[in-house]
Amino acid sequence: MGLSGGQDGEHKAVTALLDRWAKALRDRDERAFLSVVDPDAEGFRTEQRALFANLAAVPLASWDYRLVRTGGFVPSGGDGHRVAAEAELRYRLADYDTVPVTTTARFTVVRKDDQWYVAAEDTRHGPRQLWQQGPVTAVRGAHSLVLGVGQDQARLKALADLADSAVPAVSTAWGSGRTAPGTAPPKSGATAAAGAAARRGGDWPGRVVVEMPASVDRMAELLDSPVANYRGIAAVTTGEVGGSGNAPADRIIVNPEAYGTLGDFGRRVVLTHETAHVATRSLTSAATPLWLSEGFADWTAYRGTGRTAAQAAPELARAVAEGKPPKDLPADADFGFAGEQGRLARAYEEGWLACRMIAERWGEAKLVAFYRAVGGHQRRPGAVSAALHQVLGVSEDGFTQRWRAYVASRFG
Repeated sequence: MGLSGGQDGEHKAVTALLDRWAKALRDRDERAFLSVVDPDAEGFRTEQRALFANLAAVPLASWDYRLVRTGGFVPSGGDGHRVAAEAELRYRLADYDTVPVTTTARFTVVRKDDQWYVAAEDTRHGPRQLWQQGPVTAVRGAHSLVLGVGQDQARLKALADLADSAVPAVSTAWGSGRTAPGTAPPKSGATAAAGAAARRGGDWPGRVVVEMPASVDRMAELLDSPVANYRGIAAVTTGEVGGSGNAPADRIIVNPEAYGTLGDFGRRVVLTHETAHVATRSLTSAATPLWLSEGFADWTAYRGTGRTAAQAAPELARAVAEGKPPKDLPADADFGFAGEQGRLARAYEEGWLACRMIAERWGEAKLVAFYRAVGGHQRRPGAVSAALHQVLGVSEDGFTQRWRAYVASRFG
């Protein structure tokens, strides 16, 4: 059923309002941007003036709203005809996002004397954006864009340097990155279709976006998840899992508190691990077990460092020494934050050793082929077994037995 004449006119008016607002932001025209905001909503105007300033350093290639619906609950108070509006905010970072990032925005709009304004925004639900937390500082690297709030330039520059080192390391390990060391990111005129096609094939753009908020609490806001999930976690990677080809570049979100406790080597491992997740995302599906996705990321991070199993897997080494070697590859649940002390660390270490074993016994190319083969399935049942048979020529039971023996040999 279509909209009535009045509703249709309202929808068109609000669409035009949001189009004007988005254009003003893209054009960096503060006066035009604020002209869309209700002149009587003093607090909201102050917030929007600050938001406009917070975005000054963010390299936006696009910023648009698509009105989804109008109507519904509107907070009481104020004059004029007030309407709730839900829209999709679609934005793209220049040179980094191949397609727009999409997030939901909920506004109250008001009509006064035949003029429409945005009067309020409901930010209580869903993830926050970095620029909603304060003025953004941007640092561009050769392969990275680092955005920070509440961080000094030197710290963000050091983060960009590590990310720039991580990208070619991951490209070499993954074997399908098209960006060679020293190659500048493609210009923003590169088509989204080309980027999407590359992602469907398992290639990646060879560049990363890293965000460092002011605190772990602010990190949790960006991820729309309880802060307890991230205490002690140095960084996480966001993004759509699976090869739709429509997911934008992932964001590596850094916990400034946990990251700050690491030494130079630890920071390098963290950035390389998370960058590996960005590179492999389009070929990571619901069929991919966490031992493989996390193990591959750790294998990439430790590759070429010379770290021994005992150095890189101390919790697993302790368990083996105590006569408690693993019997099975870790389940997804073992990667949770609850459970016995040390279990999470051992799960990562066990996954890493499984991937390291494949790389040593069958070759690095076979490890990558195995990862791709598993991710090519849409469902978990049978995916690992089929890929083991197809790529490595071994049964699942046979692989597990070899892995047990490999673990024992590393700590014998």
